[in-house]
Amino acid sequence: MSDDRTPRPPARHRNRRQAPELPGSSSSSSSSSGTGDSSAGASGSAGPAVVPDALIVPDPATVGDAADFAAATPAEEATAEFRDEAITAIAPRLGAQAARGAAVTLAAQGGKVLVQVVSVVILARLLSPHDYGLIAMVLAIIGVGELFRDFGLSSAAIQATTVTRGQRDNLFWVNAAIGAGLSVVVFVGAGLIAAAFGQPELVPISHALALTFLINGLGTQYRADLVRRLRFSAVATADIAAPAVALIIAIGGALLGWGYWALVAQQLSQALVLLVVLVVAAGWIPRLPRRGEPIRGFLAFGWNMLASQLVSYVSNNWDNVLVGIRFGPVALGLYSRAFQLLMTPLNQVRIPLTTVALPVFSRLKDERDRFADWLCRGQLALGYTIVAGLALVAGAAEPVTALLLGPQWLASAPILRLFAIAGIFQILAFVGYWVYVSRALTGDLLRYSLVSAAIKIACITIGSFGGVLGVAIAYAVAPAISWPISLWWLSRRTSIPTARLYAGAGRVLALAVLAAGAAGGAVLLCSAWWTIVQVAAAAVAAVAVYALAALIVPSVRRDLAGVLAAARMVRRH
Repeated sequence: MSDDRTPRPPARHRNRRQAPELPGSSSSSSSSSGTGDSSAGASGSAGPAVVPDALIVPDPATVGDAADFAAATPAEEATAEFRDEAITAIAPRLGAQAARGAAVTLAAQGGKVLVQVVSVVILARLLSPHDYGLIAMVLAIIGVGELFRDFGLSSAAIQATTVTRGQRDNLFWVNAAIGAGLSVVVFVGAGLIAAAFGQPELVPISHALALTFLINGLGTQYRADLVRRLRFSAVATADIAAPAVALIIAIGGALLGWGYWALVAQQLSQALVLLVVLVVAAGWIPRLPRRGEPIRGFLAFGWNMLASQLVSYVSNNWDNVLVGIRFGPVALGLYSRAFQLLMTPLNQVRIPLTTVALPVFSRLKDERDRFADWLCRGQLALGYTIVAGLALVAGAAEPVTALLLGPQWLASAPILRLFAIAGIFQILAFVGYWVYVSRALTGDLLRYSLVSAAIKIACITIGSFGGVLGVAIAYAVAPAISWPISLWWLSRRTSIPTARLYAGAGRVLALAVLAAGAAGGAVLLCSAWWTIVQVAAAAVAAVAVYALAALIVPSVRRDLAGVLAAARMVRRH
């Protein structure tokens, strides 16, 4: 919703209570009025109240204001009546908003993934594994600073029911200050990064990439504000324009013989273009910080979020650090190219899906049945689309590597196959993340993250004794162990349809194994043909598996029908 809106005060109830800082915080629960309506307080409704006629043109962003007005009404009957009217007006539009957001975001994300693939295909032929290995070393170390720069405040602002303009300004300055501080720390500590890997070239690279903290810090709350207002088109534009411009700059630098500096220029230009587009789209300039605008609840939410993200980041990058230190930049270049080819586009798909899903699940968190239905539908949609694609890559890793990177990178093919297997289990577990964040279970997310990180680090450390391939095997094994633990953990902390999620995942995994086997068989049959023919044959074989399963297995047919129905809803909206 627009933070600059001037609502009409609801008569004498206007100043009965103060807005809590954040849903799910202690201040939120303590500030609900004594109406006997526990649901309003539990949802953490906050901010200035609005009158009922503000819902004539219902918008999901006004849900918080409607609940706040209801909680401020002294009569329980009036509260219930108003809240029911608000929910009735808004609920039919929630699916439409989600569908439109998914359509815009996923369409743009398709363009972004295309840019990413083009970047991998072209730059892999212009730059060496050594160049990529050096950049991967720096990013693996200083990337942890990006989590501190965000401090979980973007998720806190998105998840909050209301955010005042003053709170938004204060959050902007907090992120900007953290970004500036991190830029200084990394610039000064560049020598330590170089010493850790034994590569003197990392000093100037670290100096240059330190600027990304400041740039990204300035853009954090602009992005969060656009997501809060469900302006997915603006976010999508920024997400595709920035990497496209950066790719052009990187290609030009590589052709001019810049070497790894072309990749440095790509990182810096992408951050800068992203900031400019977000600022223009958001259309606001931050005011100076104000003490009267409390953000303690946001910081508390953000701290738990940051802690869990730090744990996840360390576990997710422990493999890069270990490969870089033990096996050198060339081995890390091969490893990181396989990761960049598969896992980076996969992450780019998951991020916008969360951007769309999080506001929806946050608003459905008190509706048990609808929440469960949407969660299962989300898992199946991911399973029959993204997991199917990963199964194809797992079965046809060699021709896919040769086609996209060139024959000189074939040593990355086994690593790519193992990353595809890891991605399958990560996708199955990803819906759990939506539950943790939408229900403000960041403390539980932190504790689960500690367990899963310990599993991953242990697996990778043991796997490193088998070389780079051993690390990749461990990377695939770790999420296969952590995924069922995630569902068990969540089932003990909140209400989720555990049995339905396990059953749906079982069908998804069974089909993925069959599709990967069929794709691998097709590659062997066409091994004497061109690489592109092998990939095409593998794709046809994988699709045939899903088509045959839909014909003979009723549960698979129902799953696919549900996915197709969701796709038709997206197209209509």
